[in-house]
Amino acid sequence: MKPKYGCSEEDLTHYICHKTHRAPKIDGKLDDPCWQKAPKSQRFVDLVTGIPGFLDTRMAALWDNRNFYVAYWIEEPNVQARLTERDSFIWTENDVELFIAGPDGYYEFQINAAGTIYEVFYIWQDAYKKGGNFDRPEFDLASHRVDVLGGFQDASRYGKHPRGRRWAFMDWDFPGLTWAVGVDGTLNDDRDIDRGWTVELSFPWKSMEALAQGRPLPPNNGDVWRMDFSRFEALHCCGSRVEPDPGWALNRHGVYDSHIPECFSFVHFSDSAVG
Repeated sequence: MKPKYGCSEEDLTHYICHKTHRAPKIDGKLDDPCWQKAPKSQRFVDLVTGIPGFLDTRMAALWDNRNFYVAYWIEEPNVQARLTERDSFIWTENDVELFIAGPDGYYEFQINAAGTIYEVFYIWQDAYKKGGNFDRPEFDLASHRVDVLGGFQDASRYGKHPRGRRWAFMDWDFPGLTWAVGVDGTLNDDRDIDRGWTVELSFPWKSMEALAQGRPLPPNNGDVWRMDFSRFEALHCCGSRVEPDPGWALNRHGVYDSHIPECFSFVHFSDSAVG
């Protein structure tokens, strides 16, 4: 029987996010002692099939009382990134992505090897009510650039999401977010073979109020959040682009769509110190 959302419970990854008592320096190098000790994830798998990606991609996460930290290690023999304007359509290039889910909305973050980022905050329309959690100026439909996201991209096979549509706040920026990228090779140079690139992120807990919806910030020991860690790779062969772009994530979604919170991985927050 086909899973309701494309993924099943057996597909979902559980990641233990340990606490760090020394915050990493956000410089993209990932040489801080805490990252050396942090549990690195399994190799990302194909978004649809669950087969390990042919290029290695892994993540790790840490937290302290001020911030949530995420790191990515991305194998890439030809590091490319042409888009440099913030909120450009980063997914049309090689990128890594992070989705953080709340009960009635979720946040999308993308970054390429040039350090260009793209952000959107999504709110399920059935939860957008006067006097509710999202009744605040930053989510005013009349004064912000808002789009609408429907169901699955592959609706013919899996149907639309049962919650329906989402308001997509395209101009929302995560307050206090810091990020950095490191490239092990030469960016946008086809003449040599690169090793890859790394990403380092820091998200202040105080800016996650809309996502937390009453959950403790920072999380308590044992709290569980749903997040998606993924990568998309633009491939060209014999002068043509391969369609669709290979998509890899921490666990399979069973369908070529990142926007399924029910298929996001489980992140378990632990007071146990990293290492």
